[in-house]
Amino acid sequence: VPQIYYCSRTHSQLAQFVREVQKSPFGKDVRVVSLGSRQNLCINDSVRKLGSSHLINDRCLEMQNNKKKEESRDKCDEAERKQKRKRKGESAGCPFHQHIPTYSDEVLAEVRDIEQLVVKGRKMDACPYYGTRYSIPAAQLVALPYNTLLHRHTREVSGIKLAGNVVIIDEAHNLVDTITGIHSVEITGGQIARAYSQLTQYSQRYKSRLLATNLRYIKQILHVLKHFILCLGGKGKTNDNTSLTQCTSSTEVHLQTINDFLFTAGMDNINLFKIQRYCEKSHISRKLNGFVEKYQPSVTLYTVPDTKSNTGGGASSVSKFLQQIKQGNQQQTGETQQSGEESPHQSSSPFMHIEAFLLALTNADKDGRVVINKQGRLSQSSLRFLLLNPALHFREIVQQARAVIMAGGTMQPVSEFKEHLLFAAGVEPQRITEFSCGHVIPGCNLLPVALGSGPAGGAVDFSYEHRNKEYMMVELGRVLVNLCNLVPAGVCVFFPSYEYERQVYKFFEDSGVLKRLSVRKQVFREPKKASQVDQVLSDYSKCIQRCKTQGYKAMPLTGALLFSVVGGKMSEGINFSDDLGRCVVMVGLPYPNIKSPELKEKMDYLDATMPHTTGKSPGQIHYENLCMKAVNQSIGRAIRHKEDYATIVLLDRRYFRPNVCAGLPNWISAHLQTISKFGDAFGTIRKVRVSS
Repeated sequence: VPQIYYCSRTHSQLAQFVREVQKSPFGKDVRVVSLGSRQNLCINDSVRKLGSSHLINDRCLEMQNNKKKEESRDKCDEAERKQKRKRKGESAGCPFHQHIPTYSDEVLAEVRDIEQLVVKGRKMDACPYYGTRYSIPAAQLVALPYNTLLHRHTREVSGIKLAGNVVIIDEAHNLVDTITGIHSVEITGGQIARAYSQLTQYSQRYKSRLLATNLRYIKQILHVLKHFILCLGGKGKTNDNTSLTQCTSSTEVHLQTINDFLFTAGMDNINLFKIQRYCEKSHISRKLNGFVEKYQPSVTLYTVPDTKSNTGGGASSVSKFLQQIKQGNQQQTGETQQSGEESPHQSSSPFMHIEAFLLALTNADKDGRVVINKQGRLSQSSLRFLLLNPALHFREIVQQARAVIMAGGTMQPVSEFKEHLLFAAGVEPQRITEFSCGHVIPGCNLLPVALGSGPAGGAVDFSYEHRNKEYMMVELGRVLVNLCNLVPAGVCVFFPSYEYERQVYKFFEDSGVLKRLSVRKQVFREPKKASQVDQVLSDYSKCIQRCKTQGYKAMPLTGALLFSVVGGKMSEGINFSDDLGRCVVMVGLPYPNIKSPELKEKMDYLDATMPHTTGKSPGQIHYENLCMKAVNQSIGRAIRHKEDYATIVLLDRRYFRPNVCAGLPNWISAHLQTISKFGDAFGTIRKVRVSS
């Protein structure tokens, strides 16, 4: 019987899907298992407290490895083993790696989401992470996150068998970006320097115990790391007497092909495939993590003791170099330390990131680029592998699976999706079937309006050339004041960038517009820190609920106004249903920065590899589609169920253009009203509000 793999972006979306399965007629008969990361499923508190996902992964694998070694020792008696466990603490093996067969049977007996699986694991003292994976062969439906399906190594380790099975990918509008993000790797100068220092000390400490082959590979890796630093502007000798210093004050960003990067870095004579195989077989990343943990503070984030000032190993010069980084970044890191946020690499080796970058460099030359980002300090500089061909990593899925279903509410334009991902992965056109349907709400519950002018009669054009002009921000303020006076409950405004939102907010504050808005709506702003999003949303929701309870007409304040950013934390994954989003205002068209080197390279790659089927180049079409996808994601936050209703205001005369309207979802474009005069638009919105 074929299995079904249901894949979505976040654990919360998977949990929502599982709850719908529980409520369905199949809930009692189907065998369902939900997969998650160790960070979500681990019940060992001593491991969970490590916080970082890669630290949790490494500790878990280390404990399983230690357990196998412990079981294989026949020479030690029981008392001696207990004494060793006492000295090592939890390192002798995870106590929850038991009862897994029994736990897996319980998992399949009833449909459970991630939280319920964790609760069941705690009751049975059984590991939910390994227990759910043990259940995969017998399951009929497997719910899993994007990374588990789309990353080949993770998929194989998890036991996912695609051959003959059905794959369903929800929120598929994220698919191209997700594959690109998973297989694009960035490493900073600070990470490279720390890895160099740690690996140098590791080889010196265990030099007498390491095999000659291992020492040779470690020297090759150190050679590679040294040249990475030189590529980022670190200056010094390239022989054994390494001398590394800070970057100059110049800032530079440029891209190279993989082959050009390897040549300019002096690495074209090194076999990266052999180094990658060595890293996998030797588990050097995990060993370095244990080495850092065991000998701290000898190996820390930025400081290494200068014990050999004149040796040729290079460790002392890196120590001095790291100290320079520390002194140069004290002001930057001070704010983070005061807020209590720990650096993600504070207590571990960054070699896992180095290993991922080396693997990325083994891609074909045409499929990726290396972004060399030189900043004033080496710790701020970075190397980034940019994947240009996401179809490369999707080909295996569409070739092996019996069927692949890609579903999403805002997948327009589908033509680009097919060209970049399906046709490029070798899928024949006759194998593709498209299905599209309308929204669950009736047409009268949605009023999309493209507005071409403000209350003063001036044309609204929030293009980059005009949006900073004072009269344009004045017109925006007038539009928002009128809408807030008319629309009760929640109004969400999406700006094209954080910088423009900040600029408009300051103008509103200085000109008195903010005071006028505050008469009818309490104003909230999207925070830049992810940790503050939930609090802002909670306060926004409470304000609207309070106004509704007291009656919108009984008090001047009728709800709340939320300033958000396209592509920010509130433009996707957040539901502004019912009174949280009775009106959504899209300010302008959020085109990405055309001067971005990465975007330019992507556009050039598409122009060179994709067919030219229309009057525009594939790169230009991609550029325009990036904008419309962002618009669709933002305005889609308002309508969330069949009883919902909302007004969508597209505030820019460019929305009158046919090619822009064609980029909107059918359920919006079919009802879109393009109104040139603000008075006519305001009257239309008023009629709809009265009838609602």
